[in-house]
Amino acid sequence: MAPMTAAGEEMHALVERLYPLCRSITGDGVRATLEIVGEYIPLQVNEVPTGTQVLDWTVPQEWNIRDAYIADPAGNRVVDFAASSLHVLGYSVPVSATMPLSELRAHLHTLPDHPAWVPYRTSYYTPEWGFCLAQKTLDALPDGEYEVRIDSTLTDGHLTYAEHVVPGQVTDEVIVSCHVCHPSLANDNLAGIAVATFLARALAQETPYYTYRFIYAPGTIGAITWLARNAERIERVKHGLVLACAGDPGQLTYKQSRRGDAEIDRVMRHVLEASERPHHVAEFTPYGYDERQFCSPGFDLGVGSLSRTPYAGYPEYHTSADNLDFVSPEAMADTLALCREAFALLDRNRRYVNLSPYGEPQLGRRGLYDALGGRSDTKQAQMAMLWVLNLSDGEHSLLDVAERSGLPFDTVATAAGALRDADLIKT
Repeated sequence: MAPMTAAGEEMHALVERLYPLCRSITGDGVRATLEIVGEYIPLQVNEVPTGTQVLDWTVPQEWNIRDAYIADPAGNRVVDFAASSLHVLGYSVPVSATMPLSELRAHLHTLPDHPAWVPYRTSYYTPEWGFCLAQKTLDALPDGEYEVRIDSTLTDGHLTYAEHVVPGQVTDEVIVSCHVCHPSLANDNLAGIAVATFLARALAQETPYYTYRFIYAPGTIGAITWLARNAERIERVKHGLVLACAGDPGQLTYKQSRRGDAEIDRVMRHVLEASERPHHVAEFTPYGYDERQFCSPGFDLGVGSLSRTPYAGYPEYHTSADNLDFVSPEAMADTLALCREAFALLDRNRRYVNLSPYGEPQLGRRGLYDALGGRSDTKQAQMAMLWVLNLSDGEHSLLDVAERSGLPFDTVATAAGALRDADLIKT
């Protein structure tokens, strides 16, 4: 089995393990998720107490749930949390009551356009309770008295997030962020967790130039909490990527940072185009995943977002149809491969200074032409050397050279390495 194919199967197996857990923005489901991820890579788990001020937000109470159901007049559980964590409105306050169906309907959420699917709904910051169910289930319910039970707690506790760091040659950082707050939704965002985890494992086998910091946090409040607690580190963050919806059958989509011309934006555009994968590059909008927190004007970090089909761009989004069959090993392997290609380019994208800038240096007496002998791309490699020499003025990066010359980045980077070894350029 090819390495990437094997990684795809392993990532799908991780998604399968995580799928049944009831996650939210706080609680034991997040901890259980991080404990499983911790079997793959070492994690530093952080607990932030309820009531902690984080930028303009406050860490909320912790939510946990043990059981929930609706029982019909005959005592049968017609909606059961044990069957799927999607069946309960996220952050539901506890309830234990008996009420007629007419009263219960106000607390039921369905998808009439997809009568067999169960929606995903939450009420994080408003005290509510409710259930989510298939429209066809609701249509089959007879009138009568229903027992309603949600065995949950909302108490002072903690918000939990985790980090994994792959040390680099420099302390400048690339952050990779994914969400750990969604319950049984395979693409959004368990596939993102899996790809991030296997990307971290792959980078740990190398000696990357940048330090890579992986952030596993609940959406919105988690990124805000991380930013609030890492003010002294923000200036080190040079690039970043939010991973989401990484396993569906759609084409790859890259959403640019707020800047639009950040280095990560240029790298992702270049790699996607060079790979000839079907893809789409989207402009930044202040809505979506946590790129909008990292790109808020006070931080304005160079952080984009990589997905396949973007959030809300597929009918299965935030429904029970976003299941284990909706994500594939092949799609996750492709997303992982693209990330590795992009970060390999990012790690090698340097600005050099020509140490012999007055006229063209004699390459032959330095053995550089001899080194090209016999290569099928000798002329291309020679042109790459000339382009690198000409644009090594401290202002142009190797990506600039590749784009201006029309040469493959790998060819340009190889040429730069040969010129550096010959003491003709330096960083």
